[in-house]
Amino acid sequence: MGRKFEVRKASMAKTQGAKSKVYAKYGKEIYVVAKNGGVDPEGNLSLRRLIEKAKKDQVPAHVIEKAVDKAAGGGGEDFLPTRYEGFGPGGCMVIADCLTDNNNRTFGDVRVAFNKGKAKLGGQGTVAHMFDHQAVFVFPHDDEDEILETLMEADVDVTEVESEDGNITVYAPHTEFFKTKTALHEAYPDLVVEVEEITFIPQTYVELAGEDLEQFETFLEMLNDVEDVQEVYHNVELPDE
Repeated sequence: MGRKFEVRKASMAKTQGAKSKVYAKYGKEIYVVAKNGGVDPEGNLSLRRLIEKAKKDQVPAHVIEKAVDKAAGGGGEDFLPTRYEGFGPGGCMVIADCLTDNNNRTFGDVRVAFNKGKAKLGGQGTVAHMFDHQAVFVFPHDDEDEILETLMEADVDVTEVESEDGNITVYAPHTEFFKTKTALHEAYPDLVVEVEEITFIPQTYVELAGEDLEQFETFLEMLNDVEDVQEVYHNVELPDE
């Protein structure tokens, strides 16, 4: 990949309204994963990963429990995953993953965000092939060779291990998430993992400046404000705060 994973995750929004939106997104995704794969996290590894991620993002327990209980009750809404891709300001690449119970509404809302953001909505596969679907782990450590050896001994298909500023970043195919997680925690029981997630990593990055950067930030905010958008991936290397 040749590039360090962006550890500078966006801070959880400080306004109650923004927090509520984050909670709602997690609630919807947990409900869908639990409904489709079962409500027991031990038997539904995708649910377990999602609950762990939600807890790291400070989602309250009652939000998680409500979503799982709703799935256990059966019935309810049927949300389906859908993806929109295209090009944003400065030619950057953008993927918006959604969960929707109304494709027409979601498409309309996403299209409005693209149009207002001076972006171009493309067809399926327009930019997705320029991203790698990866499991990413970031934690304090200073010996990348030791970590690589540990993972290889556990038969993990490692994509890359990088070391920077006292942190190790491990990349592996998204299908290796739990195998990687288990290997790390068995080898280092006290390991504090700062980032552990499945995401899309761009194969190339672009730097934006001036009006392009301002327009991109506005576009990104508009996309994230779309009710059905769960995750937005892009290849813009954002400046340090």
